[in-house]
Amino acid sequence: MTDTTTNDTAFRTQLHGMWSSVAPAWGEHADYADHRAPELTERLLRRAGITAGQHVLELACGPGGAGLAAAAIVGPTGEVVLSDVAPEMVAIAAARAEALGIENVRTLVLDLEAIDQPDETFDAVVCREGFMFAVDPARAARELRRVLRPGGRAALAVWGPREQNPWLGVVFDSVSAELGMPVPPPGVPGPFARSDAAELGTILEDAGFADVEIDEVEVGMRGVGFDEWWQRTRALAGPLATMLAAVPPETAAALEARVREAVRPYDTPAGLDLPGLSLLASGRR
Repeated sequence: MTDTTTNDTAFRTQLHGMWSSVAPAWGEHADYADHRAPELTERLLRRAGITAGQHVLELACGPGGAGLAAAAIVGPTGEVVLSDVAPEMVAIAAARAEALGIENVRTLVLDLEAIDQPDETFDAVVCREGFMFAVDPARAARELRRVLRPGGRAALAVWGPREQNPWLGVVFDSVSAELGMPVPPPGVPGPFARSDAAELGTILEDAGFADVEIDEVEVGMRGVGFDEWWQRTRALAGPLATMLAAVPPETAAALEARVREAVRPYDTPAGLDLPGLSLLASGRR
């Protein structure tokens, strides 16, 4: 008989290790991650209802950009906890906060599917582009609600449908064609795992959230050259980054050529103009 619990634990450990392995690249490109979609981050924090003096949790924080922005809102009487399942990501977020002289933040290693914090601890919880990687999103949604105080709000940003995000969709298609395997691999939650707005809303409602709202937010990538975009994408794209690091040079060169051709329709005199779409979801405890 298969031990499902053991298998799930091993799978999660593998995924967590993958995020630890790509943390240095996220640290290198942290400013880009923050400046790529300022409107999305602003709306995320607004939908979470963050105000001065609040206690806020950022989950799957990566380099911590959304939480650092929240720290400016809550002010010296509030606090923001920057958390990620990868200790290396947490260390990067802590170093950025220190470098910026931001004193109303602290960092914790937390799993968004099993948040090691007491019930009703936070006034708001935010997660920018991390919730879609939860192995058990229903469990994660229940955890978000559990750590919220009554009346508190959670706000999540996830990537929308693959076909509306060619900045990454064409890469996945090219890798699948070149390597002869699906990307992401079966069973691995990828960036488009929560791209169905209706399904995402149901997950939050089933977890007990009230006043659930989901909006679409355009997040295009414009005015960047192919080489810069390709280097950054292959470095930051989680499971894809790990996969590409293992291929031989000739395969990597063939894949780059395939991707270059795939994004040609989006090439302009000012650089690549790649559409993108995020879903912004929120709910109240």
